[in-house]
Amino acid sequence: VQLQASGGGLVQSGDSLRLSCEASGRTFSNYVMGWFRQAPGKEREFVAGVSWSASKTYYTDSVKGRFIISLDNTKNTAYLQMSRLQPEDTAVYYCAARFDPGRLYIFNWPLLPDQYGDWGQGTQVTVSS
Repeated sequence: VQLQASGGGLVQSGDSLRLSCEASGRTFSNYVMGWFRQAPGKEREFVAGVSWSASKTYYTDSVKGRFIISLDNTKNTAYLQMSRLQPEDTAVYYCAARFDPGRLYIFNWPLLPDQYGDWGQGTQVTVSS
């Protein structure tokens, strides 16, 4: 699976931004897509995820109500709509894919980077105060 992330940029506090992750290489009906971020000096952390087949979503607490993850199956693209951005959202954002034919995400959403096998390049999001 090849993933291509885009859409990052420099915005002000309170602004919105939409990230895109275009996937290619195979069918994705048994995949979970995730967005992670990594700020300088910090570990990579889970932000949001969506299952490709059932469109089930999961968010980390700090972005609930502000970020929305979605899919466009016709374009094999996952999106992360980010609203009310804050300086603490500043990070490099990565999209990732996890092959999950058993739909284990129903019981426990995969939150660790090691649980995802394919990664896109990062896209920088910088939020100024």
